Amino acid sequence: MLLKFLFDRIVSFAGLLILWPLLLIVAILIKIKMPGGPAFFVQKRVGRNGKLFTMYKFRSMTVHHSGSSISVKGESRITPFGAKLRKYKLDELPELWNVLIGDMSFVGPRPDVPGYADALTGDDREVLKLRPGITGPASLKYRNEEELLAQQADPIQYNDEVIFPDKVRINRYYLHHYSFIKDIQMIICTVFGKRMMYNGELI
Repeated sequence: MLLKFLFDRIVSFAGLLILWPLLLIVAILIKIKMPGGPAFFVQKRVGRNGKLFTMYKFRSMTVHHSGSSISVKGESRITPFGAKLRKYKLDELPELWNVLIGDMSFVGPRPDVPGYADALTGDDREVLKLRPGITGPASLKYRNEEELLAQQADPIQYNDEVIFPDKVRINRYYLHHYSFIKDIQMIICTVFGKRMMYNGELI
């Protein structure tokens, strides 16, 4: 995985170097359109081998809310400007820093909060061998996760019983069938909103 390691460091550095004006503009707009709070959302997530790290995103929600760890499209805690950031994945851009310093990779499982990672048992815990990613096969399959959850009578239950176990299944397959070419395909699909075949299913 040396190629993956080098790709992550080089491309994340180049991305930060090129995109810093956009990052600055988004941060300023957040302060203007969502006053009273920070531009960045900072949270502890579970990383490789279960080690906690600090993940950085642009803030897309109100400062004071008591929401769950899952997000549902249309919920009041997501601000109108925050919804736009999430739609175009701009809220994820600060994670380039996490990739640069080695906490994350471009491709891998989305980093979970400790509660979900603690729920992993048996062979499912092997997904913790992976470095968390900005995108990945499970992220691509559930790119419309917030809309899907909004259609459920009990979003939390549906996430816990259907989506989360399926993500673990997909990420275990990714661990055992890693391909750098597939990584590049997934990055391209993420950027351009395209779909691809992966393990015999369209994601």
